[in-house]
Amino acid sequence: MKCSPFRLSFFLAVLVAVVFPWQPAGSYPIEGYADTGIERLLRLQRMDSTRLVRTLPYGSRHSLEYIRLNLMADPVFELPEVDASLQEEIEQIFPNMHPSYSVAVFDMTPGKPYRYAERNPTAGYQPGSVGKLAVATAFFCELQNLYPDSIQKRWDLMEEKVVQAGPFGVYDHHTIPLFNPETENYARKRVDENDRFNLYQWVDHMLSVSNNGAASIVWREALLMRVFGADYPELTYDEMMDYFRTTDRTTLRDIGEDIVNGPLRDMGIDGDAWRLGTMFTRGASGIVPPKGGSLGTVRGLMQWLTALESGRVVDAPSSLELKRLLYMTDRRIRYAHAPVLDSAAVYFKSGSLYGCKPGTSCGKYKGNRMNYMNSIAIVEQPDGARYLVALMSNVLSRNSAYDHQVLATRIDKVVRQTQAVDPSEHIGTGEDSSESGND
Repeated sequence: MKCSPFRLSFFLAVLVAVVFPWQPAGSYPIEGYADTGIERLLRLQRMDSTRLVRTLPYGSRHSLEYIRLNLMADPVFELPEVDASLQEEIEQIFPNMHPSYSVAVFDMTPGKPYRYAERNPTAGYQPGSVGKLAVATAFFCELQNLYPDSIQKRWDLMEEKVVQAGPFGVYDHHTIPLFNPETENYARKRVDENDRFNLYQWVDHMLSVSNNGAASIVWREALLMRVFGADYPELTYDEMMDYFRTTDRTTLRDIGEDIVNGPLRDMGIDGDAWRLGTMFTRGASGIVPPKGGSLGTVRGLMQWLTALESGRVVDAPSSLELKRLLYMTDRRIRYAHAPVLDSAAVYFKSGSLYGCKPGTSCGKYKGNRMNYMNSIAIVEQPDGARYLVALMSNVLSRNSAYDHQVLATRIDKVVRQTQAVDPSEHIGTGEDSSESGND
């Protein structure tokens, strides 16, 4: 099932999404609590300036009005041919890197021609938590199907509908942030079956701290929107659980797979480039069986990134809201932790999956059977440079996080030195993502 055709004209959708944000200017990301109910944002908002500076790099403190979709004026529907000059420069930064590294780089600096380079573009990897971007895409697709004519009703539902984790939320070693606006107590905990949050918070838990339970819950809610349609907003926990108890597992398997992969196919991303087949917790996969396995390539991820910036992930308003959610105002890790990006706005998702050979032990993120570490990043430097990166690796017995930081530094240098930037062409004005574990 495709996302519903958007009823506004394409031109009007572009104009509204890019020129007039869907939420009050200046209120989001950091000050987004009033519009989203994401309580961790209220904690950041209440921090004094000194503490905030210690908590977030400069590039993480832009306001809502800064965030725009960079490719809306000239949308990208297919990746361009490789640019020989950029390709040569990218190849030169990898001579001592493990051969398993794959990377795609798209330079979209305004006022300059698009440039693209890729290395091992079709090599398949287990995507880990980067796959949560497919879950987010499915969720926004079903929101659009539910409210094809009203953007505000979509955001209102995300803020107003509170859902309980149930068995889908367990088990996961990742913790989620808890902030009490009245007492200002802050803590972190694992998701349990009794946890209740609004849809905005579950999506934020899935993306900002890469909580696996939250990802399964967001996937579940997309499925329920598909099944119950107009009755979904009033759906109760007991009705939801009764549906899963009484529905054939083959039906659940097929719907669950179509929910996450259908929107990718609609964007032209085929199953050999990116697919998702298994929910992120055992509690969830015990209810909705896996189908087809999971796989990712840097080319497939880059297709998604260019679609996002072109306003084609569902539609322009959904793309913009998803980009805001990826600007997570949380600690940066791995690729995004590179100091050269401190002043840049970085929209980021990382994922890893590691495992040990039978009869052996291996350290965290040092798997000797598999050791996937993957990242996508949208980088917007203060000098006007704009570029997209998809990076995937499977280096056994080594934590590749530092290598990803090194590559971030090198890629930034290549893009900015080989493409002179005129600061007057900078789009936007104004003053991450984090995750850990099997993510």
